[in-house]
Amino acid sequence: MINNRNLQTFFDCGFSKIRAAVFIKNNQNKVFYEESKFFTNHLNLNLEIQKMITSLESNNNEYIDNINLMLDSPKMLSVGISISKKLDGSILSQTNIQFLIQEAKQQILKYYKNYNITHIIINNYKIDGVNYSYLPNEIKCYFISLDILFICLPIDLVRYFKNIFSKSNILVKKIICSSYAKSINYKDNLSLTGHVSFIDLGFNKTSVISYFNDNVLSLDVLPIGGNNITKDISKILEIDLEQAEHIKNNYDKNLKLSNDFNFSSEIIQKVILARIQEILELCIKSIKSNISIQGQFKIVLMGEGSKILNNQYTNKFLSLYNMVLFEENTKNICQSGFKLEKGLNKKEIIVIPKKQTKHGFFEKLFHLFG
Repeated sequence: MINNRNLQTFFDCGFSKIRAAVFIKNNQNKVFYEESKFFTNHLNLNLEIQKMITSLESNNNEYIDNINLMLDSPKMLSVGISISKKLDGSILSQTNIQFLIQEAKQQILKYYKNYNITHIIINNYKIDGVNYSYLPNEIKCYFISLDILFICLPIDLVRYFKNIFSKSNILVKKIICSSYAKSINYKDNLSLTGHVSFIDLGFNKTSVISYFNDNVLSLDVLPIGGNNITKDISKILEIDLEQAEHIKNNYDKNLKLSNDFNFSSEIIQKVILARIQEILELCIKSIKSNISIQGQFKIVLMGEGSKILNNQYTNKFLSLYNMVLFEENTKNICQSGFKLEKGLNKKEIIVIPKKQTKHGFFEKLFHLFG
């Protein structure tokens, strides 16, 4: 039997599919994966998650009592803050940094009360007019400024999934923004530097995350995704969404579909291409509005919705917009959460909860990766 303390479990809960993995800490090669079928009806979501939990527990012969939860949302947001402080010229300490981060965090909590702070990333340390990517050791400081990016998810979404897992006596230990975790992992795997943007085309949203080297420049979310293509097909052909989803996913593979549903394959091709072009152009506009850059830049497409671009009719958009398609699966999605939790992004601040005291304080300030 595996000791539960040696388990790390990740659940990526998307709008149309759930993926999960159990990693064994002392055996990196032993991982158990689970993936749900495609769904849009969430009435049975509790049962689907419980079924996956049962299967994972059976496979690793151990009960799961906590998980790391990976989420995305059309309502997630990123907020950038620059915060500064005068000091006395003594050696800059992590306590000075912690104070500034805590002050910035309180501003986010004050103005975004309906959001859960999921990730805190320091992009730049400006010490006495000099910029540093990482906190220098043993440096004297009279004036410091931090550029901090907060990635946030809606509180109601977080509570919704926490309640689901709570019914199975499972604690949600950490919340992870799925798009962010995946982009960090894939950027590392592909050894990408300079300006690069990741477009995560999902079911009901598209997130756009832009980097310059190790700096997260922006995270933008568009309320449009693969389901909009499905709705277009459903409306034009006057068929239900399930049939439209089937046509969307198979129109280039089975010419008999046009006979089965009595439609012209050319019409469907036009519908799909028009909507994809609209989504990609909105993404390009978002990238250009958030970063200052001349000429071309690297773009990586990912997400369940991007799979429609992997065919002879639509992949022309990849070269048109200087994009590459990263084909995801349950393994690399869950590994993205695992690697981020281990500290893949050295710029990220880890919040360390502490036990409640008599004075009612619930958390420490922060701990910085070295």
